[in-house]
Amino acid sequence: MALVGSYVALSKVLVLVFPVLLLAWLRFGIGAIAMANWVQRQPGEAPLSARDRKLLFWESFFGNFLFSVCMLFGVSLTSALAAGVIMASIPAVVAVLSWALLRERIAPRVQLGIACAVAGIALLSIAKSWNGGNNSSADPRALLGNLLLFAAVCCEATYVVIGKQLTANVSAKRISALVNLWGWTLVTPFGLYFAWQFDFTTVATGHWALLVFYSLAASMITVWLWMSGLRQVPAASAGVFTVMLPISAAAVGVVFLDEQFTVGHAAAFALALAGVVLATWPGRPTPATVAPPVG
Repeated sequence: MALVGSYVALSKVLVLVFPVLLLAWLRFGIGAIAMANWVQRQPGEAPLSARDRKLLFWESFFGNFLFSVCMLFGVSLTSALAAGVIMASIPAVVAVLSWALLRERIAPRVQLGIACAVAGIALLSIAKSWNGGNNSSADPRALLGNLLLFAAVCCEATYVVIGKQLTANVSAKRISALVNLWGWTLVTPFGLYFAWQFDFTTVATGHWALLVFYSLAASMITVWLWMSGLRQVPAASAGVFTVMLPISAAAVGVVFLDEQFTVGHAAAFALALAGVVLATWPGRPTPATVAPPVG
């Protein structure tokens, strides 16, 4: 989760260098090379069913393709701090989708967490006007950026709900590799178009290094770490660690990107983190309760 927050924040640097759809294409391409030996079925693993193949496509469409496009366009229009606060609503949105699609009950504590997440995002939308006075020229762009980031959150939550069904039959490594390949396939027409017009000689060595880190972290390392951790830790307990996402995104924004941490940001941040804790803190175990994975 700390890696997710850091690459969400650092992607703001990359979208200033690469067109968004070219950046997404390069990310999936680098991830595909790194995970080439993860594609094949491992000994003892069942063949993919027709249902698994459909789920893998939708997993990639929402969790890789749409998430990357919405997230990258979003951070290009707003701040890394804003991205951290909005991404903190992932557990709350997962709870809503689990209720809507899987008919899972939303406990009162989780409902309060959802309210905190919504309040944090709403407060974030007006925090800039608190700090910037009557200078509202950038507000429409920031609002659009925030909306795109929330769309990315919805895509990620859909990814989680679909992933719950995939992990029962497919290994974490193979899921990571296959959904990444689908993402690369979906974005390839756009990536080739922008690559044909882009002057790659203008990209500094540091930006290439950051691109490799972003690609490996987003497509490979974070997914493997999360799935491996879930084997040892109950999902409800693991969900608490999503608190590291907004914290690391905010830290990168303030320390490395020189973003200003205002009182409005602090209040929105506090609400968002409270929402994360309320939505994911383990409750009393009951035989009928199955907590959804979050991340």
